[in-house]
Amino acid sequence: MSGDAEKLLASLAGICGEANVSGEAQALAGYAIDGAIPRAIARPGSAKEIAEILRLCSAEKLGVVPAGSGTKLRMGPAPSRYDVALVTTRLNQVHSYDPGDLTLSVGAGARLNDLETLLEKNRQMLPLAVPFRDRATIGGTVASGIDSPLRQMHGSTRDFLLGCEFVTGDGTSAKSGGRVVKNVAGYDLHKLFIGPLGTLGVLTKLNFRTFPLAETSRAFLAAFGGHGEALGMVGEIRHSALTLSSLEILDPLLASLFARRTPPTAPGLGDCGAWLPVSGWLVAAGFGGSDAVMARYTNDLERMAGEAGTTGTAILGDDKRPALWGRLREAIPLLLDVSPATTMARASVVPSRMGELIAAARRASELHEIPAAILARGVGMIYVAFLPETRDAGVLDRLALAAGEMVEAAAAAGGFCAIPWCPAELKSRVAIWGKERADIGLIRKVKNVFDPEGILSPGRFAGGM
Repeated sequence: MSGDAEKLLASLAGICGEANVSGEAQALAGYAIDGAIPRAIARPGSAKEIAEILRLCSAEKLGVVPAGSGTKLRMGPAPSRYDVALVTTRLNQVHSYDPGDLTLSVGAGARLNDLETLLEKNRQMLPLAVPFRDRATIGGTVASGIDSPLRQMHGSTRDFLLGCEFVTGDGTSAKSGGRVVKNVAGYDLHKLFIGPLGTLGVLTKLNFRTFPLAETSRAFLAAFGGHGEALGMVGEIRHSALTLSSLEILDPLLASLFARRTPPTAPGLGDCGAWLPVSGWLVAAGFGGSDAVMARYTNDLERMAGEAGTTGTAILGDDKRPALWGRLREAIPLLLDVSPATTMARASVVPSRMGELIAAARRASELHEIPAAILARGVGMIYVAFLPETRDAGVLDRLALAAGEMVEAAAAAGGFCAIPWCPAELKSRVAIWGKERADIGLIRKVKNVFDPEGILSPGRFAGGM
């Protein structure tokens, strides 16, 4: 270990204690990002300690990457400077929980599965059914902007994140929003922290609105010969009075993978290979409520599926629904595990133009001879995973072309597409954050205000920020 590294470790230990600092090679490798390895890991136990660490790093121009359990470190490029992995898992306290007021305030290091267990005791939940459930922290989930199937009913994180506390790059502690469900004067600065991979500040506390759990839940499956018919049913649902908890379209390859594989992040999921159709496109609709509501929804969905030309339908109860639901939730780690070079595009368009993106994905798959699995959400979010069998130079060239075509196709459809997961070799060749935004200059100004020395996740966000 170099003298500089020893000095850094000593300084960090003086802030958060020797037991919460590491420079051991194996531990450092656990927070590597595309080959970039930090010189030290710090696990502060409070916002005050985080502020001290960031003031130290700002003064020394040291690159800092905020992290939780590390499940999203494969997103985005490697940092241009990486001296300290600032791990927030010790900030795991539940600061307040009022079931009657439907509000929850927690530390950024709290794990999602622990929060779900807490909320379920009061028949409540957070609509963050996101992947990596076995390890993911609430702070990392928000900072990565990762998507949830429950977006169909509850919207995205910005719709139920009430406020947060954070520390900026120069070590200033600040907060935005509040802890209750009401209008708050001022700007919703906390929404800036959804998705930028810790480039603006380190989240320390987050305040959420919670939601009641449905009395009973079911899933409805309808199979179709093509994606046009599946989209037709989704369109009918969108214009109906039904309020579904989730609404997904699976292409035949994704359905086949679900039938054959279990996500590495959810090894206990039951098997669905015996009953999940894999020869056509599937519409999977989740819904819940009283027995009367369930009966009405079942009848309406059966009718819509029939009018759209279904080849078969099924209702999934508690014996089968969790196996499919768990795979939908953990689809990203499952797909990352399928191929040595999984390259995943995440596109958003208005729902009426989803067909254009699905058609573009199928063209790219055929043209470049790379299998592609497609998951489309009723709100207009589409995931396309290109799944080559090898990772040689020729495959990477074709992956770069396929990913670029998805970015262009989304722009042509009036939407946006990023490439959040791909091999490290592609990240300098593909617009992984999508086409440059018109407001990139404004985004840079915000970054400069929150992180004047540019030490937080440098180079990890759009525009090399």
